[in-house]
Formats: sequence, structure tokens, C-alpha cells
Amino acid sequence: MNLHRPNANEALGTKNRSRNVAPQSGICSRCIDGCAGNCDLFNATFRGRELLYPQPFGEITAGADKDYPVDYSHLNIMGYAVGAFGVDPDPNVATFPAVDTETSFGFKNRVKMKVPIFTGALGSTDIARKNWEHFAVGAAISGITIVCGENVCGIDPGLELDSSGRVKESPEMRRRVETYRRYHEGYGDIFVQLNVEDTRFGVAEYAIEKLGVETIELKWGQGAKSIGGEIKVDSIERARELKKRGYIVTPDPDNPAVEAAFRDGAVKQFERHSRLGFVDQESFMKEVERLRKLGAKRVTLKTGAYPMRELAMAIRWASDARIDLLTIDGAPGGTGMSPWRMMCEWGIPSIYLHSMAYELCRRLAAKGAYVPDLAFAGGFSTEDHVFKAIALGAPYCKAVCMGRALMIPGMVGKNIQKWLDEGKLPSTVAKYGSTKEEIFVCYEELRAKYGNEVDKMPLGAIGIYSVTEKIRVGLQQLMAGARKWRVDLISRSDLAALTEEAARVTGIPYVMDAYREEALTIIDG
Repeated sequence: MNLHRPNANEALGTKNRSRNVAPQSGICSRCIDGCAGNCDLFNATFRGRELLYPQPFGEITAGADKDYPVDYSHLNIMGYAVGAFGVDPDPNVATFPAVDTETSFGFKNRVKMKVPIFTGALGSTDIARKNWEHFAVGAAISGITIVCGENVCGIDPGLELDSSGRVKESPEMRRRVETYRRYHEGYGDIFVQLNVEDTRFGVAEYAIEKLGVETIELKWGQGAKSIGGEIKVDSIERARELKKRGYIVTPDPDNPAVEAAFRDGAVKQFERHSRLGFVDQESFMKEVERLRKLGAKRVTLKTGAYPMRELAMAIRWASDARIDLLTIDGAPGGTGMSPWRMMCEWGIPSIYLHSMAYELCRRLAAKGAYVPDLAFAGGFSTEDHVFKAIALGAPYCKAVCMGRALMIPGMVGKNIQKWLDEGKLPSTVAKYGSTKEEIFVCYEELRAKYGNEVDKMPLGAIGIYSVTEKIRVGLQQLMAGARKWRVDLISRSDLAALTEEAARVTGIPYVMDAYREEALTIIDG
């Protein structure tokens, strides 16, 4: 069974000509001399390395679509007819709207969130930059955390460096922090992420000392790729500027042949890449201590879809350093820009990785050691995903990190505003009304809270709030069905595995074995 077919995908804007395709290679079973396209190989013949990345850059988010042998759909949520945890077992009291969806994380200075979800790292991609106001305001009014990703200062056109090459002022980073803070009400936080270049630029010093940022996130990786972050730029002058700032830029804008190709119009864009990080325990512990001495109230860590060895390093070192939150991001990834085949074919898939994390955390806890709060990431988009992830990782997993699922409503809301201004609402939206008050079901709810201030909020933010509300209420319903009225009461016993392979991977009982002993006791009693 082929789990993912290469050589043609909507993410790349490519497709096979033939109805019949060789499963492993993805090449048409009959490749005709004279074919006018449009598979990957056809396009790569004249566009080369451009076919590594989803297209068009800056206008899309892309998510890998490989179908793994086991995923979260192979778990089902248990519902019960007896018991009530966290509330009196009274039908007049134990209603689903009474379910408390708040969560918190942290070692000493804990962060509360109204819903156990937060955004993935929104860094230096055009998608994040162009939509930041929608994302940040939406997260703030929803009472959830937002992560400002890597390289934001490093690519800022207005970046000012001091004589030591460290950030003196970054208008873009300042804008991002202040936009979130404008509506922040004590729930959630803004994380500023560090990679190799960010550390060299002194981003943490600037964010903490100049902007008052309280949480710094160290980045080991993500589920989308096993290399550093990338963006594309259209200008050769901009490419040279980023190269001078210390980034890897390909093709080399200073190469005369590349300059000629750009002048000819063949090379249309340049890629800016971050460097790979290399971790060791001593350096990690020193960096955590350095950030705390700078004034960071919280230090978190994000790691990617690496094998169990690196996962163990992340968990154990996070324990030793008293890290406030460890986000574990599984494959396949979603991204503003990552190599497409890498996204599809590298790394440990989410459910496997998260099952490993639970096993390692339980082993650490058995030794009496501190287990850091966890967040699971990698392909989540709905309320049942949130329940399943928290249950699979219970009691260690406190929240779910979502990438594209919290970006999409920001972009949709932004576009609804554009369509309203142009008087060109698509039928999919117009069927609900012709004003923002009619279209957005939560608009008047927000007006009741914020008054006329709601009219100043970008509609993408209203979109994120609406989706967060959908997840919150859906989660309340699932939790009430499982008779759990607080997030911290969700447990692994609230799941059943639908296949024996899923049971073996996760350690969750196979559905035919779940509660079997209790059932037989009732029958035999």
C-alpha cells in the first residue's frame, strides 16, 4: 500500500497527465515523448529547485498529505452513562456549558488560557507578516497564546543594529508584540522564539529589555522540516542585504552567473535559510540560565519530529532546566514554506511521537523527577483532536499547538472584509448576510464586551475568535460526554484504540478490551 504518491501535488501546482501512475515513483505509467506536462519532473526540467517548495510563496500555507498507518483518527473518545468528575452528579448542574475549558502551564509563573489551544510559530514568512494583526488580535481576544516565530528581527527591513551587530530596534518585532498586548487580558501570552541567528542578533535581549516580553522559546525544530526556516525574496538587493546579515541565501546573489540569470528573468526569487542548530546539554542549560538572568519569566522549548533519542534529550533536559513548556511537534508538517517532499517524508508522525513522549514522561515521573508541562502539535484542527491529544498525553499534556487551523480563519476573515469593501461577497458567505454583523455569529457578543472598539478589530481576529469558540464549545460537549468537567481530569482511560496496531503504538486499550474486566464483573455478579 502506497502511503504517499510523489511527482504531482496541488501544493506544487502539478498533476499527472495519465490516469494510471506508478505508485512508488509517481511517474505516469505511459510517459509520452512530447507530453506538455504538468508533473513535478516536467516542471523541474526547466525550473529546477523551485519545485522543492509549495507555490506560490507568500500566498499559501501548505500541509503534507501523507496517509500514515496509524493516526489520531484511530482513537475514539469514550462516553459514559455514570459518574461526574469535577462537578456534582446532578442533571441540573452537570450540563455541558458548565464544563471548564481553562488550562495553564508553567513551572513557577504559570500562564492561564481560556481554551487549551495556541498558535504555532508565526515567524518570518509573508503569510505571518501580512496577517499578523488578524492573528495577534484574534489570539488575544480568545484568551490564548501566540508564538512569534524565528527570524522576525533578522528580516525586518527597518532593523537597526548596534556596533556589535545586535538588535537596537526592530519595528516589526515591536509591532507584533504591541498588537497582541493591545487586547491582552491576562489569558495567554506572547512567546518570542529564538534560533541560531536570533541568538546572534541578541533578539532575546531586545525583546525582554525593550519590549517587556516575558516568555522566550528556544527552538530545536518543527514537524514541517528538519532544517532551518526559509523564506523567499524577489529582489536581488534584498537577497544581498540578508546575506550580509549572516543568513544563508541561495542561489548566491553575489555570483555573477546568478546575477545574469536574475537580469534575464530566469531566477525570479532567492531563498533565505536559517542555520541548523546543534544541541548539547551543557550549552542548553547555560542558555536557559542566561535567558532567566536577562529577565525572562518563562523559558519554553519547541522540538520537532526527531527520533526517540532526541525526544528523550528534550524531555530530560527540560526537566533538569525546569522548562515551563515543551512543545512536541510531529510529522507531517504544515508551513508557510518548507520543502514539500521533506514535509511528506521525514520525521516521526504525531501519534507515534506523542506516544513516545508519554512513555518517557511516565518513566521520568517514576524516578521522582520533575516532568515539564507538554503541548502536542502536528496536524490538529478540531475539538476532538484537542481532547484526544490531551488524553493521550495525560496528565502531562496541557494544551494543543495548532498551525494552519488557526491561520485559516484569520485569512478568511481578512478576505471577507476585502469582499465587503468591494461589494463582491462570494455566495458561500453572502448566504448569511451582507454585513459583518450578519455574517459573523460572534460579532454582537464581542460588541457587548468591547463596545464600539469591536468595529476597530480586524475581521480576521473575529474569525479566529469564532473558530476558538467552536472548538471551546465542541470540547465542552466531548468532555461532558466523558463526564469530565475540567481539562486536568481528562485521562488516557477516556480513549479506545480502534485497531490493534493503534493499541500497540499508543498503549491505549483496544476497543474490545476497554473496560472488559468491569463489564465481566457486572455480568458475573
